[in-house]
Amino acid sequence: MVQRALIATTALLIGWGVFLGITVPPEATQGDFAKMFFVHVPSVITAYLALAVGLVMGVWYLVTKSRLADRLSAGAIEIGVMFTGLTLVTGMIWGKPVWGVWWSWGDARMMSTAFMFFFYLGYLALRRAIPDPDVRAGRSAILAIVAFAQVPIVHFSVTWFRTLHQGPTVIQPDFANAPLDPVYGRAFGVNLLAFLALFATLLTMRVALARLEEASDAPISRDAVAGAAIVAPELGGADG
Repeated sequence: MVQRALIATTALLIGWGVFLGITVPPEATQGDFAKMFFVHVPSVITAYLALAVGLVMGVWYLVTKSRLADRLSAGAIEIGVMFTGLTLVTGMIWGKPVWGVWWSWGDARMMSTAFMFFFYLGYLALRRAIPDPDVRAGRSAILAIVAFAQVPIVHFSVTWFRTLHQGPTVIQPDFANAPLDPVYGRAFGVNLLAFLALFATLLTMRVALARLEEASDAPISRDAVAGAAIVAPELGGADG
């Protein structure tokens, strides 16, 4: 029931966000290309949130050894990697008409985001490489904590280094003076809610799937197998 409500809410918000994104007027300097803002920025914010959930749930697992915490941490990071990849792709699509290049190897934000993306791919590879569930959960939790140090580096890279990428527009200390038009702000807000709802929906699905995967991987006892109590008959009688 909860999952159905999440799916319906997510679909409604996505539809509303797409409508607002299409109908807002073109931006003064970038024209319609600026509307990529409604996908690119919510993607990176949702990625930050997902990786933060992975961090918190990793700490929770180390403290409590809760299997649910491990599922939530792994699922959130998996979804966070997806949104990080979407951030990179939409950034390239946006950058080509605005900056004239798909990718700049000297840009601090692009390079730090790409490094974070591949580092977290290593996290996913680690989970695939360790068969023991307890060892896998423990090492993954530690890596989730260590890896999150890259998130503030990615975010503040545009403040620490003056490269091709523009400075922060939404998440910044001086939010009240953020140069965001109110029309764009409303459309951005709805699209951000849509992305967050999508994250919540995907996370509930991924945790449910992880539970099924664990159940299928669990060893089956001999007594639980149908017909296990049947034994082979002894051939031959007493006269043998």
